[in-house]
Amino acid sequence: MNIKNHTFIVTGAGSGMGKELSYQIVQKGGFVIGIDRNQETLSQTNEYLRDFGGLKASYVLDIANPAAIKTVCEDLITTHKTIDGVFNNAGIIQPFIPFNELDEEAIRHVMDVNFFGLVLLTKALLPTLLSRPEAHIVNTSSMGGFLPVPGQTIYGASKAAVKLFTEGLFAELTDTKVHVTLIFPGAIETNITSNSGIEMPSSVDGKSYKMLSAMDAAAQILKAVERNKYHAYIGRDAWFMNILTRLNPLYANRMISKQMKSLLKN
Repeated sequence: MNIKNHTFIVTGAGSGMGKELSYQIVQKGGFVIGIDRNQETLSQTNEYLRDFGGLKASYVLDIANPAAIKTVCEDLITTHKTIDGVFNNAGIIQPFIPFNELDEEAIRHVMDVNFFGLVLLTKALLPTLLSRPEAHIVNTSSMGGFLPVPGQTIYGASKAAVKLFTEGLFAELTDTKVHVTLIFPGAIETNITSNSGIEMPSSVDGKSYKMLSAMDAAAQILKAVERNKYHAYIGRDAWFMNILTRLNPLYANRMISKQMKSLLKN
């Protein structure tokens, strides 16, 4: 799908990949309606896009709030007649602790943000997208959606749910003009940990993380959208672990468990 002259909703537009996606969309001649739960960071994104006219519009929305999603989407659809796509980018991780120590509130919050918020926003916008000559739904899963990570079991479950939901949606929309792309980012330099209220060390067993920049990740995502790709693995780690998981899932599980073990707060 061509980005130019099309209007896209980007969730989590206030920081990280959402901010970079917004910048690169407008750089390509598209328009962005930014959604984030933080007004201050949305304003910062608007300033970041100033040379290209800024955001077309912005909405403060807690994606975990179903009633708020409904209200915002009703306003969106009424105010902006042409919505050509949505980048469901917003997400959080869980505290790095074993499932047995995770409380029910944290479990529900991760699922509400990462899965149910994405589903409900897509549900509310789908009739509008189906009415367009061409449209695109871009859902962000994770490398953790196909590879289990110790201490991120619920996060992984939420992203695996996004994977199957998106693949099912792709099948249902095959005969329509709505394209569907599923994104699997690996380790990306974003502030998802601070946005999730979680502190993470800068290294594991003395080895620093090698992460893909949010700018490079956004560029890869947009290239996948322009090519109407079904799956897009963002970063060499996601690409490699996808292959390894397919070839030997037990080995891949044990390898990532060994690497991430020191992060668990036992």
